[in-house]
Amino acid sequence: MKTTVMAVGRIRPPFEAAEAHYLKLLKQRQKVGVVEVKDDQSMLRRLSPDSHVVALDLGGRAMDSIAWSAWLDQRRLAARDVTILIGGPSGLPVEAISRSDESISLGPQTLAHQLARIVLLEQLFRAGKILAGEKYHL
Repeated sequence: MKTTVMAVGRIRPPFEAAEAHYLKLLKQRQKVGVVEVKDDQSMLRRLSPDSHVVALDLGGRAMDSIAWSAWLDQRRLAARDVTILIGGPSGLPVEAISRSDESISLGPQTLAHQLARIVLLEQLFRAGKILAGEKYHL
């Protein structure tokens, strides 16, 4: 299973260092890549029909770290690639949310879209540590 984070826009300082850090940590446990797209339409065109598509959306299901690990375990058992969508400053278009198999929320607060990328990567890393039976408080 490969997880792709598909995000509108390019990562910029100071977030790019944090993204590189988490991608390096994730490399030890799972295949995670980031695809940056120019705009909403580019995102919609690049979605694979074979991938389990997840919209990061305020109206989605909120999960704690244990729930993230259970979610990740379910995705691994399904043995299907996962694409997690992060919109730009205006969020995801309705078409992307409609195309998604599920929606997940990072919480009720508003996050800068670049910061949402970091929070998502950190949760994937933490979920992997929990599944491996390791301590996950750094």
